[in-house]
Amino acid sequence: MVPLGPTTDAELTRRAQAGETEALGLLLARHRAPMHAVAMSLLGHGPDAEDAVQDAALTALARIGDVRDPAAVGAWLRAVVRNAARMRLRAVRETPGLDGLDHLQLRDHEPSHPEQVIERHAMRDWIWDAVQELPEQLRLVLMLRHFSGITTYQEMADACDVPVGTVRSRLNQARTKLAGVLTSTAAQAHGDAAAVTEESRQEALATLEAWKTGGLPREISELWPAETEMIGRLGRPGERVHPVPVMRRYLEDGVRQRVRHVVASRDIGIWEMDVTHDLGVTRGDAGHTCPPNLAWLMFRRNGRVQRLRVVFPRPRPQP
Repeated sequence: MVPLGPTTDAELTRRAQAGETEALGLLLARHRAPMHAVAMSLLGHGPDAEDAVQDAALTALARIGDVRDPAAVGAWLRAVVRNAARMRLRAVRETPGLDGLDHLQLRDHEPSHPEQVIERHAMRDWIWDAVQELPEQLRLVLMLRHFSGITTYQEMADACDVPVGTVRSRLNQARTKLAGVLTSTAAQAHGDAAAVTEESRQEALATLEAWKTGGLPREISELWPAETEMIGRLGRPGERVHPVPVMRRYLEDGVRQRVRHVVASRDIGIWEMDVTHDLGVTRGDAGHTCPPNLAWLMFRRNGRVQRLRVVFPRPRPQP
């Protein structure tokens, strides 16, 4: 690769669009100060402004190809961070994913060019492979923040069972490490991230159906081996609890779950569920509340679930 010397924004942008991650890194470093100034003008001093800049940097990674005027990339980056800051000010649930990386669909008004579809899928697979290289604790917060519906710091802290400050610290570490991994793996072949998520979604559907009918086929029982442990609110301190009897008890009490969203890496899976209660089911000892949604956080080894934590995102105030 030709060494990058002092160059114009336009040249760096064209190189970044051609896949040179070093060029994108130089662009982000060059424009970091004005990007941070925009974030602070909307969010004030504090960690939210820094987080908005980090979010904008990841968006730039995903969408640098959208820049139509390479010479005006600075204005484009400031607009991206402005949007990221405004998203925080709205205080509403963010759409899961890194600004559409999880869906990678062309806009309705764009022609369906096969090479564009292939390129976007390659970008998604590259990012997911990099995410999977992170340590488990860092990978989990990144998956929650950017690919799930559990996006507020308090929700993430509850899901990870750590203080909010620890979540912020881990998220910053994850973003920094992710940038390094992306740079070092840009030229490598990458796996099919969509296939991993779809396999996990099918497992979620099959698991709920198996528990509802009262039987566990072999492929589902292998997913939940005897050593699987329920942790968190539904577990019991000092006692190993297997998820199957816990979930069956909730099912008997009329709790029904429907798969809403799935995000998965090789050894962490997040199943987000919509929850309803079957009013026709009554049991004298039933004391379970019925939250509108919940999420399963699964930690795997060799494809099998080792630990399951069920988390209940906090209800959001109505506008």
